Amino acid sequence: MKINSRIIKIVLVFVGISTISCSDDYLDEVTYGEVSPSEMTNPENVERAIISAYSILNGQFDGASNAYNSPASNWSFGDVISDDAYKGGGGTGDQNNIHQMEIFNTNPTTLDIERKWMALYEGVKRVNEAMRLLAASEGFDQNLRAQRQAELRFLRGHYYFELKKIYNHIPYIDETAAEVEDYAKSNTEYTSEELWSKIEADFEAAREVLPETQEEAGRPTRIAAQAYLAKTFLFQGEWQLAYDATTAVMNSNYSLMGDFQELFLPENDNNQEVIFAVQHSINDGQPSNYNGSIGDRLLAPGGPYYSQYGFHRPSQNLVNAFKVTSDGLPANSNENLTDSDPVDPRIDITLGRPGIPYKDLNILYEANWARDLATYGEFSPKKRIVSANSAYHLQVWPYVSALNYYIIRFGEVILWRAEAAAELGQLEEARQLVNQIRQRAKNSAYVQTLDGSQDAGNYQIELYNTPWTNQNAAIEAVRTESRLELALEGHRFFNLVRWGIADEVINDYLTIERTRRTHLSNANFTAGKNEYMPIPQAYIDGIEEDLVTQNNGY
Repeated sequence: MKINSRIIKIVLVFVGISTISCSDDYLDEVTYGEVSPSEMTNPENVERAIISAYSILNGQFDGASNAYNSPASNWSFGDVISDDAYKGGGGTGDQNNIHQMEIFNTNPTTLDIERKWMALYEGVKRVNEAMRLLAASEGFDQNLRAQRQAELRFLRGHYYFELKKIYNHIPYIDETAAEVEDYAKSNTEYTSEELWSKIEADFEAAREVLPETQEEAGRPTRIAAQAYLAKTFLFQGEWQLAYDATTAVMNSNYSLMGDFQELFLPENDNNQEVIFAVQHSINDGQPSNYNGSIGDRLLAPGGPYYSQYGFHRPSQNLVNAFKVTSDGLPANSNENLTDSDPVDPRIDITLGRPGIPYKDLNILYEANWARDLATYGEFSPKKRIVSANSAYHLQVWPYVSALNYYIIRFGEVILWRAEAAAELGQLEEARQLVNQIRQRAKNSAYVQTLDGSQDAGNYQIELYNTPWTNQNAAIEAVRTESRLELALEGHRFFNLVRWGIADEVINDYLTIERTRRTHLSNANFTAGKNEYMPIPQAYIDGIEEDLVTQNNGY
């Protein structure tokens, strides 16, 4: 079997050369020269290898400063190719690769398809190498060895979960891989069910060993492993298993943060709602601030305080989704929102719209902040944008922040349990769980006018006070709540796919949205193809034998 240099780039690990910090709380930057093989099993070097496995979580795996093509937040993979967002930027030619993704013209040579694959398999490779070094280290603290092994299995479960939900049919390589050639494997060696079982096994093993709490922020806990296990069941439609798996999470010390807006402030990172997150930091000595939110560095909204990259732009459809009825419940109307319409208060925490104050900048957001207004409209992201007044925001290139990316938060787990309960016919519990999310939104501080005298918008939100008796309606209500609560957090497309409604929802969306935004005029979602990304051509071409089967339709 022949492996060319392209494959080596895709799978080569940098353990033993340098490691990169992934946490502002516990992983200090460590840069050192080449380490001889005899020294690699020294405990301190094993710990560095483990840190290296963590460091890839933010999607930055080389010196190219373009983790925006492999973002941990999945803003392009989860939002732009859904009904929640447009690519944005300076027209369709700016990062045209992502434009091709949003019109479903993706092919196996698309840059982002390759970069995301490379980042995630780099994570797998670093985990596997760290496992091998840990097992071979005779001097490693025996009391800590099992915990570090569990952390690595958690990380590997995460990387493979991401690969599975994006590419579906993937090669699976474990820690027995010792050479680069061992990573040249078939993507059909295991069935989909077998791949899920392997991912589950990593989270189950991690759950059995990880502690209830971690002294060092950013390391997974037992509940984080339990929550991720629940997510694997959810993606397979194993409703009873998903429901049961959320029980321990619901009964844990994690809880909803009181104010929805404060949840997304970097000074509140690792709060009681955040179950597992990518740890970001800035001004920590790391070259190019690669420990910051490097994958999201193109999302700044413009205006007088931010660079005008202008990507990840909320769709008109998403804006309209926040409209409510006179009863304060979702209106489920795709008629364009007007200034007088009542809206869910989460709208002005989630996205920037004209006439509404933006963060704590004492300024109204204006349509002209938005780059290429004619193409992408007047709205901008807001929820995960850090205030330009904050010490956690970098005012110079690469314009990143120290706001963590939340891979799993407790509010999401509540919605998972609500979904499983609805699917199992436990409609009253599903209603009560959704109401927990809505109650938090209702109790949160609403965005105020600049003088602080009144609400900035016509905010209304109420609970579902009538018992749910129709299962289909209950399932739809949970899905709607999931969209509103998790908007622009990178989850929407993957949820549509696992619900089995991506074709219907996205093509219905495009039918209307292309009349609003001409850049979508050639967009069309093909069922049975566009649910998953293609296997990168570079991987296929790099293997002499016909080991790889391309995904359907590519």
